[in-house]
Amino acid sequence: MAKIQLANKSVNTNGELPSVGMTAPAFELINSRLQTKTLNDFADKPKLISIVPSLDTEVCAHSTQHIDSLEDENCHRIIVSADLPFAQQRFVKQYALKNIQCLSLMRSHAFAEDYGVLLLDGPLAGLCARALLALDKDNRVVYSELVSEITREPNYQSALDALQALV
Repeated sequence: MAKIQLANKSVNTNGELPSVGMTAPAFELINSRLQTKTLNDFADKPKLISIVPSLDTEVCAHSTQHIDSLEDENCHRIIVSADLPFAQQRFVKQYALKNIQCLSLMRSHAFAEDYGVLLLDGPLAGLCARALLALDKDNRVVYSELVSEITREPNYQSALDALQALV
């Protein structure tokens, strides 16, 4: 269990985010076409996985737009949230995002549980904590950040530096 902050109030996650050197847990999430996507579907390149509570918040929206704008073409950019795939698709269209893949927890919280980001208490209980992971093409974690204050953005540059080191 990790203790983080939401607007300076303590909240708890169900576990710990996978750490550097670990193999990321397999997952099954839902894309905008209501298809199941797995970690193996992204096996051809490194991955940048941004985990957010909901795209309907200002910080999550900004973070997702920032990840879409990154110039690194050599990695999959995956956004994971509890939003329904329909809402994720509207968000992508509204902001004309082209470089990300939004995936939903719609059918299961297993991802949130396996990655240790399920919020157990506080006003966002049942959603994910904010986190950023960088994985190599073999799904080994090369960067791992559970953001200590949910209302803040992660350290994108450190994640990108970890991905650049793979080249």
